[in-house]
Order: sequence, then structure tokens, then C-alpha cells
Amino acid sequence: MPASKRSNPLALAVLVSLFEEPMHPYAIATRLKARGKHHSVRLNYGSLYAVVDDLERRGLIVAQDTVQEGRLPPRTIYALTAAGYAEMEDWLTDLVAIPVNDYPSFEAALSFLPALDPDRALELLDQRVQALTLDAARYEGMRQLMDSQSFPRLFALEAEYRAALRDAELHFTRQLSAEIREGRLEGIDWWRRVYREGGSPSYPLESEPPQDAKKGDHKTRHE
Repeated sequence: MPASKRSNPLALAVLVSLFEEPMHPYAIATRLKARGKHHSVRLNYGSLYAVVDDLERRGLIVAQDTVQEGRLPPRTIYALTAAGYAEMEDWLTDLVAIPVNDYPSFEAALSFLPALDPDRALELLDQRVQALTLDAARYEGMRQLMDSQSFPRLFALEAEYRAALRDAELHFTRQLSAEIREGRLEGIDWWRRVYREGGSPSYPLESEPPQDAKKGDHKTRHE
């Protein structure tokens, strides 16, 4: 599968599920949810069946059998093909080895933070700290439960990774909030002045000459 076709991690989840054993899409979804994988891969039944159809068209999985339980509609059991196994291995290899910029939404928000009033930005950052703190408490409860059940760490690495990212974000956001609140953030005086006095929202970077200088240079070149 070309890299351009690898944008949906749900397809990888299907391939890995069928690597374990042949099963029908409903069983795939049930197993993914039971293992908490829906926290790492966006899962809904409509998308799942569309992904299964696409993988079958590409020859990565194949219909193996049909089963029917009671009055439920027949369900098609799919199996992984040799091409599907090769694609799964190649895809995982790329994901593990090659860092990719996923353009996180919070990173985008930070890049445009000066468009907000600094007091409003501080209020929102404090809200984020509260939400992240609550999420950290939930994870700690889940971790203690897994420890009590001797759940192998190998099968919860994605949750541990999410927790590490969240803890780093929580530390960063707390620090940023404190710097804004205490007036220690570089550029904060300009930021507050813009919203207090209604000045230009364009920060005067040293690499950009003042507009008057630009006009003067233009006149000199044409005299």
C-alpha cells in the first residue's frame, strides 16, 4: 500500500487483528474496545466496514467464511493475506522508526496565542491544566487496576506513552500559565499593551525593517 493510503490507523488495527486470527468486523471492533485500543485509534462501525471493504479490494484481506448466529444477519469472516502481512509489517516499521509531524491542535493554538487577550489566554490555559490534571488522575487509577491484575506492560504501552505526553504537556502548560500570570513571559509587555491600548497586533521583529525604512530604501533606489 502506498504511503498516501496509510492515513487511517484503523486499517492497521484491522490488519493486526486479523494477524491474530480470522474474524468478522464486529468481532474486530469488540476486541479493540475490550483492549482499550479505541483510545488510540478512532473507531466507529461505519468507518470500520468501509476500511474492511477497501482492504479486501486491495487484496490485503480475503473473505474466508460466513457465519450466522441465531437471527442475526450473516457475518463474513476475513483472513489476512500474505500481501496483508507484508503491508502490516512495513507500515508498523515506518511508524515505529520514522518520526512524523502530526500537527497537534494544541501546538497550532500556541502558535497563534497572541491573537487572544492575554487574560483570556491565561484563563483558558488554566482550564487546560485542570482537564489534564483530571486525566492524569484517571490514568493513575487505571494503572493501579492493571497492576493489581498483573496486566503485562507490553499490552498497554500506548497508554503509558499518552501519559508521558500528557505529563509533559501539563508541566509545560503550568509553567506557561505562571509566566503569563507573573509577567515573566518574553513579549508579555507588548502583548498586554496591544490589548490595553489597541496597538498594532504585528510584533516588530528585528529581522523586519520598519515600514519607514522600507519606503526610504525604495525611494533611494529610484532617485
